[in-house]
Amino acid sequence: MYAIFETGGKQYKVAAGDVLKVEKLPEGVGEKIKFDKVLAVNDGKETHVGTPYLDAATVDAEVTAVGKGEKIIIFKFKAKKDYRRKRGHRQPFTEIVIESVTLGGNTVMKNEAPKKAPKKKDEPADENKDEKPETAADEPEAKEAAEAAEAVETPDAPETPDAEKAEEADEAVEAAEAKPEDADAAAEQAEGDDSASSASKLTKADIMAKLDELGAEYAKSAKKDELLAILAEAENK
Repeated sequence: MYAIFETGGKQYKVAAGDVLKVEKLPEGVGEKIKFDKVLAVNDGKETHVGTPYLDAATVDAEVTAVGKGEKIIIFKFKAKKDYRRKRGHRQPFTEIVIESVTLGGNTVMKNEAPKKAPKKKDEPADENKDEKPETAADEPEAKEAAEAAEAVETPDAPETPDAEKAEEADEAVEAAEAKPEDADAAAEQAEGDDSASSASKLTKADIMAKLDELGAEYAKSAKKDELLAILAEAENK
């Protein structure tokens, strides 16, 4: 069974329950529409054809959406004339679903969509669903497991008096080994380092002047490092 009707200058072949897009109509979403320009109806037994339309024949539909189609580009140009025109267009449409078709006051076909089952309310998730409840029989087992774990973990052994005495003896030996002679040697070494650093800051002329004062022999063509070595020997004599 089918019906052919006209709207927006176009003809559509439909059956009950079909969803199609037609040229934009003034009705909004959820409103009912009756198309009375029916060209032909097939009721399953014979086909009724109008001249051009059938009397007392209608196609009932419901608007499900209103929108615009995909954009198309219109581009015009004229060669060698520097003429370019680019336009875009989105054709508006109305989406409908065919509810029923009537002919002579009788319903030929009807949309008998199955009713949707009511949605069940979301049940709260039970986080402790898989966990077993603790019973009185499980308590002794838990206590035994805890005692076994404590027995495995051995605490650190406390320090004995002998160990403390040994540490004190080691500290005394280290203090005895640190003699004053080592302190004196360290001080002399520090003084020598200071004098060496101050001597390295002197210019070559200053070093030669000091060598002349000390009466040391040296070659004027000698490098600064050699002069420093000669000056150190002269000062140590």
